[in-house]
Amino acid sequence: MSKEGAATPPGLEAQWRYQPRPAYHDEAVGPDGRVREQWRGTLEALAGMGHAQLARRWQEGKRVIHENGITYNVYGDPRSTARPWTLDPVPLVMEPGEWRRLEAAITQRARLLNTMLADLYGPQRLLREGMLPPRLIFENPNFLRPCHGIQVPGGTYIHVYSADLARSPDGQWWVIADRTQAPSGAGYALENRLVISRVLPDLFGDGQVQRLANYFQTYRDTLLKLVPSHKENPRIVLLTPGPYNETYFEHAFLARYLGYTLVEGGDLTVRDNRVLVKTLGGLLPVDVILRRQDDSFCDPLELRGDSMLGVPGLVQAVRSGNVAIANALGSGLVETAATAAFLPGLCRQLLGEELKIPSVATWWCGQQRPFDYVAEHLDNLVVKPTFSSFGQQPIFGAKLSKSERAELLEKIARGRTSMWRRSRCRCPRCRCGTKASCCRGTWCCACMRWPAAIPTA
Repeated sequence: MSKEGAATPPGLEAQWRYQPRPAYHDEAVGPDGRVREQWRGTLEALAGMGHAQLARRWQEGKRVIHENGITYNVYGDPRSTARPWTLDPVPLVMEPGEWRRLEAAITQRARLLNTMLADLYGPQRLLREGMLPPRLIFENPNFLRPCHGIQVPGGTYIHVYSADLARSPDGQWWVIADRTQAPSGAGYALENRLVISRVLPDLFGDGQVQRLANYFQTYRDTLLKLVPSHKENPRIVLLTPGPYNETYFEHAFLARYLGYTLVEGGDLTVRDNRVLVKTLGGLLPVDVILRRQDDSFCDPLELRGDSMLGVPGLVQAVRSGNVAIANALGSGLVETAATAAFLPGLCRQLLGEELKIPSVATWWCGQQRPFDYVAEHLDNLVVKPTFSSFGQQPIFGAKLSKSERAELLEKIARGRTSMWRRSRCRCPRCRCGTKASCCRGTWCCACMRWPAAIPTA
């Protein structure tokens, strides 16, 4: 492959049959057919390696995944619930300047969502002044009324935030989902690094990959700042729903890596508005809970009464200031997809800034003008319920018959469903461990929640 990046590298084209398509944004190859600067080293290494050698190396990678027990559980999967973690050995490579811009945009978005939560669980000025429709909040099952008025340490509701990102056809980054309740991914990202550095040590080392150590140190420091009264030797626990949760591997991995006690709801109890963990030596006080379960399940007394996973009295302990929870109870409120339609205006009102990264174009159909637009452009849209629940799948307007379309529009008018456009992109990936191919999914293949490797200058 020439250093001028004249076209798709000959070695890659001959051995891997990778060809960019003009209708999609291609991560590795620009519109002029030249390899993007940040991808040259990676594609040269792949072309020189050949798919046979990569296949042999990736067999080692899959063995490591199996030996380390890296799984992502899938409910209802006939192959078993403990499905091996799916990792591609070809990393997504980003130019350092683009990564910094993306980092700034995601940081801004986290600040905005946190400011919204502070208002919605406090003075509710956004509702009184008409910046958010009250129905969008009060009909949302993720709005936890018992948590209204609870003071959280430092006014911070979102201690860990992640976003699902996609590329538009012109290469612009979009947010397709906000994860504010109990975001997953950090543990998988670290395991990805460990596996890839073992399978492709030269590629990983030469790429000057940003280290994750600083992230996890900041993670620890953030949780220590939540300790009530800043006592010495605080006890921090990681609350998990249990081994049947889809990301239970990560819960156990993070607890071990960070040095926290892994607990389920039954391991905790509340006495005199204080949370205690049950041990063989007796009950010991808990200062901070890093929760990895939905907030509505955390307390069967004040939240979801049918929960078998929670700790009775936990909300009152939080209200009393005797324990802190990250992320704060109620933070799942702003995960609702329809909220995205209002974020640009809210960013100007609350932060005095323009939103740096847009959401995929979204319309909440509880208002007449957005509903009219959706009805007219349904063929180009994807439909999802405003308040999603388990098992509900998105509906693609282009795939509906005339009668199905009429039925859906009637349902939208009643159910105030939110919608967004589709987007696609392509980048090299390893298919079946033998050949580089491309992403064929509806959404972008570059989900930034679990990056394998991010080279930097």
